[in-house]
Amino acid sequence: MRLTTTGILFTAMVLAVSATAQTPPPPTATVRKVVAATKLPTVTNVPLYFKVQSITLSPGQKSALSGINSVLYQLSGSTDVSGVGETKTLSAGDGLLMAAGTTVELKAIGGAQSVVLQFVLSPASDLDRPATTGLAEVKELYRTAAPIPDLKSGPHDLNLTQVTFPAGMPSNAPHYRSGAALYYIVSGTGANTVGGKTEAKGPGSLIYEPYGLVHQWGNPGSEPLTFVSFNINQEGVAAVLPGAPPRTQ
Repeated sequence: MRLTTTGILFTAMVLAVSATAQTPPPPTATVRKVVAATKLPTVTNVPLYFKVQSITLSPGQKSALSGINSVLYQLSGSTDVSGVGETKTLSAGDGLLMAAGTTVELKAIGGAQSVVLQFVLSPASDLDRPATTGLAEVKELYRTAAPIPDLKSGPHDLNLTQVTFPAGMPSNAPHYRSGAALYYIVSGTGANTVGGKTEAKGPGSLIYEPYGLVHQWGNPGSEPLTFVSFNINQEGVAAVLPGAPPRTQ
């Protein structure tokens, strides 16, 4: 499908995790799960922004969603998504890629409230476009104030990855993003260090990491820390690089 707004070609890939009969033990090592991923042939034809909003549906409530390039992430409850081939059911931790021009219907199932996060990569012209019709409660949580800086020419990887740090994990080594990422803390409280200052980041926190921001993450708490990272990086270049970026002359 060719996207006329940004020239981005989305190829959807959804990875679902089956429920297990027993609750798994807390992780003792970092666990990563790619929720959704795609390839972008170009990201430099127009300036691009990150945005994230929550979509809340009462039990049995429906809402149509359309118009912008994004990834849906099921934060809590369960949602049936129709209009993308066969109906897909998203449970907590599942995700789905959407392309501009695609229209889907969301329906909360299972007798509980459904909360879906929509992570958006978009030009400025689409940031304020109404995305839903129906009775869903939509709340914008964050948007970048300026375009994502220092994006390179050529193909890029775009993904939403869920990461869990074990309890008591010391801060990792200083590093930076080769592209950019937007974090959302799902559960637990992490320690985020930037410029020698460490701040606690709890559930619902949003953290923007543009190119070149040297930072560290740790989990000094007694519970696992789980977050999702909406990341863009040049194809063939690691998303995370050690140390600080090289100085330009």
